[in-house]
Amino acid sequence: MPSPDPAKPGLYIRDPYHYSDATLLVPPPLVAALECFDGSQSTLDLRSELVRITGEIDVADLEKHLFDSLNEAGFLDNPRYRELKSKREGEFALEATREANFAGSAYPADRTKLAELLMRRIGSAPGDSTTCAIAAPHASPDGGWDTYRAAYRCLPPVEDAAETTFVILGTSHYGAPDRFGLTRKNFITPSGEAQTNIRLVKELEQAAAGAVLMEDYCHAVEHSIEFQVVFLQHLYGPRVRILPILCGPFVKSIYEGSAPEQQEGVARFLGALGNLAAREGRRLFWVLGVDMAHMGRRYNDPIRATANIGEMLAIEQRDRERIAKITAGDTSGYWSLVQEGHDDLKWCGSAPFYTFLKTMPECRGELLDYHQWQIDPHSVVSFGALRFY
Repeated sequence: MPSPDPAKPGLYIRDPYHYSDATLLVPPPLVAALECFDGSQSTLDLRSELVRITGEIDVADLEKHLFDSLNEAGFLDNPRYRELKSKREGEFALEATREANFAGSAYPADRTKLAELLMRRIGSAPGDSTTCAIAAPHASPDGGWDTYRAAYRCLPPVEDAAETTFVILGTSHYGAPDRFGLTRKNFITPSGEAQTNIRLVKELEQAAAGAVLMEDYCHAVEHSIEFQVVFLQHLYGPRVRILPILCGPFVKSIYEGSAPEQQEGVARFLGALGNLAAREGRRLFWVLGVDMAHMGRRYNDPIRATANIGEMLAIEQRDRERIAKITAGDTSGYWSLVQEGHDDLKWCGSAPFYTFLKTMPECRGELLDYHQWQIDPHSVVSFGALRFY
């Protein structure tokens, strides 16, 4: 990402998977040289580019420094990167719990301060026994408090939730396409330890072998489920029971025009989840951690997106068309809109929405809040709060 500090211009490089904790700042003149690390160009190509950039003939030290910096940080696709990847994924598989990854950044790490913030921003759920599911954002809470509140104030009363497992369908930003990431680990937050329903995890693992990635490392770094756990613990206590499911993108379906379930693994998982939903009934409550459109320079669009004006008014209209299909339970109509333009709106929540609609086809919904968040001066993320009954 571009450096946000004018005093330190350049390109920041970091690893969202946290295989490496390093952050590099590449100065503006050297950014073009990164294109030489594409797997097809040679060291001679890199040397030639550095000569062009610097105007110097002897660039050996600069070449070595650039390579060593990228290599040591684990930012090259080579044995050093694979060593870091294997080590961290192995560590996560052996860890007893899934530790909070965003405490202290997206929300307070102190339990008391977090509780005070959530009571002030969300309050307590008045309780709605007719609600069977909500869709809430997974954007940073500071970008969407009103939308989070609109969704979470529709949850069932505390007394109705004593035996409930909250199935959290989260966007998998880093996961494999057409796969579903499961974990047996309990989720730790400053509020306490949410309990993963291992019985249901095992059932899905056995029924949808090949479609499931067990102990998926993406859970370690993903925020789309962690944020929902924080809100659920606030309303129902630290030991709330959950079934965390990361939904990988249905890329092949979007680009080839087929239905997602034409992939054998997806069909097997959707069938298993549907069977589980039919058997468990009201013992399950569904929470979707989903954002919608991603527009602007940050997301490789030519436009400088500004929330609620200009091009973003047309984006809102298209968002609402998709939302209308979702709330009407029109799964095929919704997915047809996603496939238009190969999802040029870049709805990162498209797969969790589809998974829910196929699993709970009798549900109908309503839009409670729609918001466009100016995530940076030139980029916008949209999201909404939906209630299903």
